[in-house]
Amino acid sequence: MQRYFIETAIENARISGEDARHIERVMRMKHGDNIVVVAQNTAYICTIEGFEGDEVVIEATGQTIPSPELPIQVTVACGLPKGDKLELITQKATELGMFALLPFEAERSIVKWDKKKGAKKQERLQKIAKEAAEQAHRTHIPTVFEPISFKQLVQQIDHFDAVFIADEEDAKAEKRTRFAEKLKNVYDKKSKSMLIIFGPEGGISRQESEALLQAGAQTMSLGPRILRAETAPLYALSAISYEFE
Repeated sequence: MQRYFIETAIENARISGEDARHIERVMRMKHGDNIVVVAQNTAYICTIEGFEGDEVVIEATGQTIPSPELPIQVTVACGLPKGDKLELITQKATELGMFALLPFEAERSIVKWDKKKGAKKQERLQKIAKEAAEQAHRTHIPTVFEPISFKQLVQQIDHFDAVFIADEEDAKAEKRTRFAEKLKNVYDKKSKSMLIIFGPEGGISRQESEALLQAGAQTMSLGPRILRAETAPLYALSAISYEFE
């Protein structure tokens, strides 16, 4: 069944806008067809009751679908990467269970966020997250935040139960801090939120790493190989899924 998100409660809910056009004109659904509607982080099986103007009238059947969400809310903070890598991270990390995406202006970020075009780009990223959440049958659409400064990122650390930095210098070390072991400690403490931080191409600088560690973050090793900026977040989310699910 097709899945659609709404921002209101399920009672007397209607689907409008682009989703309504998709139901009627693309999927060519009719009265009596069933769809999944996600309202307030719960997935309901609903029946299409009719079409009124640009809206689809639906009625909940009383059946719900179990949530597929990770038991811990994982926010991904990534230094602004080149090209369309941020779109790839948004899409694939959403499929893997990311709770939110927090881009930041890292010391080694080559790309600078264009303030004039920023709102439109952020809107596109949010749309990618929505479509990926529908495809992955999720009950939460990750929020894609506007990029922040590194200083603002450091200030965010206190808002999370656990914070990890993917540091390539740790990966190069003969004795690495295994991410799996650190995740076990997080699991034992029953943490509810986690922030995982990744640099852009070139990684996190030494000054940035030191500042994050002093603020309470921990390093994590994603194995002995050096991963691309767009690969590392996906590796980490996969490891978190393996450990927690």
